[in-house]
Amino acid sequence: MNLLDKFLILDRRWVFLLMALAIIIPLLLNITLPFTPDKAVEAIYNELETLEPGTRVLVSCDYDPGSKPELQPFAVALFYYLFTHELSPVITCLWPGAPPLVESALLEVTAMLALDGRAAPLNHIDYVNLGYKQGAQFVMLSMGSDMRGTFPLDYTGTPIDEIPVMDGIENLNSFDLFVEISAGSAGTKEWVQTVQGRYDLRLAAACTAVMAPDCIPYLQANQLFGLAGGMKGSADFEKLVYDGTDYIGQATIGMNAQSFGHLVIIIFIILGNIAFFATREKR
Repeated sequence: MNLLDKFLILDRRWVFLLMALAIIIPLLLNITLPFTPDKAVEAIYNELETLEPGTRVLVSCDYDPGSKPELQPFAVALFYYLFTHELSPVITCLWPGAPPLVESALLEVTAMLALDGRAAPLNHIDYVNLGYKQGAQFVMLSMGSDMRGTFPLDYTGTPIDEIPVMDGIENLNSFDLFVEISAGSAGTKEWVQTVQGRYDLRLAAACTAVMAPDCIPYLQANQLFGLAGGMKGSADFEKLVYDGTDYIGQATIGMNAQSFGHLVIIIFIILGNIAFFATREKR
């Protein structure tokens, strides 16, 4: 029995072991493969680069723990960029599981800023988390006309009128930029269909990989000016934001492990086909 014959009867446990090693080793060693960010993700970064210090950016975090691996890295990178460029996020949530994830992302970014020797962002001064509001499209429409009536209190229970970063914010048109982070409904689709055109919002989105194909038509129609799809989109954004720093984002690490895992699968498919056709006459 030659090597090809042995390959065809290879115990599947060896395949599982190689797959496990292909995933675990990049995670442990932080092996980073080179990649080029997608142009739709670059558009988000380039738009952020045009903003003047002090600009307030609306960020709607509409996801839950189930989509955290794909979307939380984008949120962390976004908040890191905003704070390091003296931009102020005003954060809302249409999903009940999102506010704790927002707080977790803000804590992570605060720790990163401390490592950089930067001061921690101040709640109500540099940013505000307005928390969760039930109602989906009704909330969107209400924000379009009256932000203060829609969110009379923030996540900590502080009245909006007592929050300095909300000074002058009346409705959606009070924001120069709107970034939506979405895992489903209500999310990107509803924001585009309900308020984007009505209020002429400058809207970009980060969404799960399964949602990305549905969001591409909005990008092509210029209803979205930028789109980061799935973990790959988050990794692309991390690459742009963390360029020149020592940080390697969680999405980048995850994509590295995924890439090595895919590489192992491809190698086994190629070798399996070679072995099959090379030994076909013997069977």
